[in-house]
Amino acid sequence: MEIDILGPLSISGSGVIDHANLAPKPRTILGVLAGHPGRLVPVTVLMREIWGETPPASALRNIHTYLLQVRKQLAQSWGLPRRVVADKLLVTHPGGYAISDTLVGYDHQSFTELSARGRRAIANGELLEGINFLARALAVWRGPAFVDVVTGPVLETQRRQFHDTRLGVVEAMSEARICVGQYHEAICDLTVPVAENPLHEGLHFQYMRALGMSGSRARALEVFNRLRLTLVSELGIEPGASVQDLQRRILASADLGVTAGHLPIRAAKY
Repeated sequence: MEIDILGPLSISGSGVIDHANLAPKPRTILGVLAGHPGRLVPVTVLMREIWGETPPASALRNIHTYLLQVRKQLAQSWGLPRRVVADKLLVTHPGGYAISDTLVGYDHQSFTELSARGRRAIANGELLEGINFLARALAVWRGPAFVDVVTGPVLETQRRQFHDTRLGVVEAMSEARICVGQYHEAICDLTVPVAENPLHEGLHFQYMRALGMSGSRARALEVFNRLRLTLVSELGIEPGASVQDLQRRILASADLGVTAGHLPIRAAKY
């Protein structure tokens, strides 16, 4: 049994994926709970997520109704009695609700675990193994987090955190790929994230390196110029020192392989 939030909200069990046929407010409730498995989510937090600072007089009754709808959907998707769902999986506590983090799996937990294993492997010099774990972590994503859920302050903050964490993984994997000579693979990994995040200097830095080391120094300089124009026009700042230094090395046809993040390569463990 699994609930996935890194993309369209979905509930899966026995190999069958159900895209959670819930109305917007129950979907938001399920999104908040699935984003915080094993933790008590107070009713007041759910109210604020749905109605902001001005919940209606019927808010508490409505929350109870939405929870019943969520439990009904979980029971239907997993083929379980609603009583089992209420007693074991989505449990009522004084002041709030909690969804199980032991009986139910979550894609964001898989992403976090795989990312951590990948970063540990890279830190230990096992770059090929680290790349494998990070690639598997990124493959968990099916689209933007909570893409089909109406978000309030809690989910919007968490959505941004997931997004930033994902970009960090892309950056780390690209650095590792460059270190082992997988320049074209790094370029493929970075092309879309760079286009979607025009102010992210770390992604642009790795993209410039991968392009430059693959022999596309003119394209690397185009990436720098586009980044600089965007930063100056939108934020009024110049690119950071590391990006500017990389641009100077590209212009001078200098070696692009030595960076602070370069790590020795050890035999991968399989």
